[in-house]
Amino acid sequence: MIIHGKLRNRLLGWMLSMMLIVGGLVLIDAWVTSQRSAQRAFDNQLEDALLAMSEAIQWQDDKPRIMMPPAALKILSTRHQERVFYRLLDDQGQVLASNLEIPLTPQMLREAGERDVWQDIRYQGVTWRLHARSVRSAGWERQFRVQLWVGHTTEGRRQLARELMIRATGRMLIMGVLAVVMILITLRLALTPLKRLRHQLRRRQPQDATPLEGTMPEEMRELVETLEQLFHRQGESRDALLRFTADASHQLRTPLAGVQNLAEFALTSSSPDEWRAALGDIHASAARTSRLAGQLLNLTRLRHLALPTEQDALDLGELLRGVALEWVDHDLARLHDLGLAELPAQPVCVIGEPWALRELIGNLIENALRYTPPGSEITLRLAAHDDSVLLSIEDNGPGVPKEMLERLCQPFERAGRQDTDGSGLGLAIVETIALRHQADLQVTNRDVGGLCIRIRFPRWPS
Repeated sequence: MIIHGKLRNRLLGWMLSMMLIVGGLVLIDAWVTSQRSAQRAFDNQLEDALLAMSEAIQWQDDKPRIMMPPAALKILSTRHQERVFYRLLDDQGQVLASNLEIPLTPQMLREAGERDVWQDIRYQGVTWRLHARSVRSAGWERQFRVQLWVGHTTEGRRQLARELMIRATGRMLIMGVLAVVMILITLRLALTPLKRLRHQLRRRQPQDATPLEGTMPEEMRELVETLEQLFHRQGESRDALLRFTADASHQLRTPLAGVQNLAEFALTSSSPDEWRAALGDIHASAARTSRLAGQLLNLTRLRHLALPTEQDALDLGELLRGVALEWVDHDLARLHDLGLAELPAQPVCVIGEPWALRELIGNLIENALRYTPPGSEITLRLAAHDDSVLLSIEDNGPGVPKEMLERLCQPFERAGRQDTDGSGLGLAIVETIALRHQADLQVTNRDVGGLCIRIRFPRWPS
């Protein structure tokens, strides 16, 4: 497993990234809102100024005049020193009163005569905001319309928008700092169960397979259950290893004790014939012990080696033929009818390790030879299907009690048979090799008597 950073730092990084994205969007919204608020505030100020000036229009010297003192105009200005300028025009476009020198186009005058006008224009390097309305008063000496234009520069708007934006940004920075502090506290509290679980695992003894203690959040339930299942499997593996070690010790001690007894008997005898007989028994016992040690070594090697990484496509038919021919001349096979059924005409390819498959076939044959009486028929078969290859071996021996079939592949299991010198490791080795090759193993009794072992391999397209 490759360790890549801390979970706390990754969570903090993701949360801060999301917060920065959201904060950026909020800042954009705050900028747009500040611009709109400043625009609305100053437009209202212009509209109020226009209304106040229109009510201050009086008839003087046969012309309408704006009778508003400068102090009143100053009141209409804002705290940003945004002074309100005005221009009063008659219905012919003649200036009646003005302190606004911005030229007005005919189109602007025509639009102001039809409706209220809002206009942004650029004049002498300064941006102006203008508002115009056509005014008529029933109290005038003569009835005709006049246009009243008011306006001011947009500098005050920009200052107000800047102030609003600075205030919003300040509030956001304070909220951001508080959010970071809260995130750090939340992460610390949220990761506390992981820290507690880590401390509990560090204090755990290797042989401890009991369930984990304490309470965990729902999100960690699967992790805790997986760990407990792992502990349970480790406990089972440890118990199985202890049983295997005890059984192996017993199996090795029995022939060694026999060898020791034979040697002691020979040492107390003065007869060369008895010495020779004892040496023969010692040799046979040593051969059985060597064979047992070899099978133990093979089983341990197969179970504790890593899964195969380099496998070759091989013809299982040719491999089966070669192993069967090797066993035909074996001493055990001379008392049995060992046969090979007709193989498929075309190569039957599987992916596997040749040495392991040879070991599998050899153990199947040896197991059948040792646990069937002399004269029994033993037949090897190979059948090819569309997506699988079926390897089977069957005999017409006594078979196995039904209740013992499931235990037959366990180490040192001999189905209650004590009349043979088999070690009970053959089928355990076969099952281990089958698992390494993703093959299914099935052991059944034949209807006509005897045992049938079938191994189904995935087929490799030839």
